[in-house]
Amino acid sequence: MRRAFAEVVLLGIAGGALGCWVLFYNLSYSAESLAHSLLPGLVVAALLGLPLLLGGAVGIVVAAVAVAVVARTPAVGRDTAVAVVVTGLFGLGVLLALSPAVPAGLGELLFGDVLGVSDSDLLFAALLVAVVVGALALLHGRLLVVGFDRTSARGLGVAPALVDAALLVLLALAVLVAVQGLGNLLVVAVLIAPAATARLLTRRMGTMLVVAAAVAIVAAMGGLYLSYYAGTAAGASIAGVLVATYPVAAAARGLIPARRRSAAA
Repeated sequence: MRRAFAEVVLLGIAGGALGCWVLFYNLSYSAESLAHSLLPGLVVAALLGLPLLLGGAVGIVVAAVAVAVVARTPAVGRDTAVAVVVTGLFGLGVLLALSPAVPAGLGELLFGDVLGVSDSDLLFAALLVAVVVGALALLHGRLLVVGFDRTSARGLGVAPALVDAALLVLLALAVLVAVQGLGNLLVVAVLIAPAATARLLTRRMGTMLVVAAAVAIVAAMGGLYLSYYAGTAAGASIAGVLVATYPVAAAARGLIPARRRSAAA
């Protein structure tokens, strides 16, 4: 449990902060696509007895190359290319998972095993989170410039293509961190739900980053407690609590003006 709590804190820091930029740049579909497309790499790593993070990294690289190649076809748009590659790779991962040689515990690849992380897993995740957070701090100004006014960014000395590429690389790193705890299917929860919740509560990007990380950490810890006392799967419990924060925040936001009006009356 101590390792699990450390893992969800790392997930919350990386997922919450990066998720704000994912929403700001409309990359929610890309985040889901990256998470699903690395399934073949995870299964192959399990078959060969290699670290899952290594297999996931190879899977993401293969997916990125495949999307880039397919998107160059004139008759195929980028969104269509992403959809074809992701569904194809996810289907390939499922077929590989049906092999008799696949070790028991395929569910851990799909839904994570936050209670099974080792000290080496935590160390590697901490290094990746440090890279993600450090890069976000260095790129903060450039991310704001491109996000708010892409057409004028070049005049300010900022290349939008490089910023987009850097953000996608950081997204891939965050997915690699989160897949260890939440698995291939639930990883998007920590990237989207806390950021969406924070967006309801604040209008400034700096505050939004802090609120999203805090929401992610608290909700993930709440999911762990729910899993312990209710006897439910840890990854699914964490994802459920993360997603539940959004309707709770939306309802609370809707009640505040009503209470103020009744108090004024």
